[in-house]
Amino acid sequence: MVLVGLISYRKTKGDVNTSEGYFLANRGLNGVFIAGSLLLTNLSSEQLIGLNGSAYGFNLSSMAWEVTAAFSTICMAFIFLPRYLGGAFTTLPEFLYNRFDDSVRRMTVLLFMVGYGLVTIPSVLYSGSIAVLMLFDLPSVLNVTYSQALIITIVSIGSVGALYAIFGGLKAVAVSDTLNGIGLLII
Repeated sequence: MVLVGLISYRKTKGDVNTSEGYFLANRGLNGVFIAGSLLLTNLSSEQLIGLNGSAYGFNLSSMAWEVTAAFSTICMAFIFLPRYLGGAFTTLPEFLYNRFDDSVRRMTVLLFMVGYGLVTIPSVLYSGSIAVLMLFDLPSVLNVTYSQALIITIVSIGSVGALYAIFGGLKAVAVSDTLNGIGLLII
């Protein structure tokens, strides 16, 4: 994790001085980093732990989510991403605003913010924290209750992720996603 952080820092040092550098990685991400970021954005503790546990406990029907996500990611990479890049769009709401109108853009932003804030981020932080708690037996190590260890772990994981994004911008996230993806393939 420290190695990924150091490499990400070195690759992004000085690239976050402008808004285009911070939010768009100076429009300089190549296909490897875009693919790595697409892959690791879709893979998280929610999928690696939750879906496997659900398949083991019940059946493989929960895996239908990932099968359709793989199809969607391929469509994104080969159909939609070239249109976004060709039209110089920076966000999906900007694309929808150009295609439809401002009310569609506002609704999309609202849905994304609510969805990520209330569903995606909490479930990823929770499932990732459970994995860390079980792997390292943190309640015993820290000499705290399970609930306290869970809260400490959630805050720690959230803080590390936020620090990557806040201080490194999009390029740091894409580089770290790609490096973590390589590590995931090796392990």
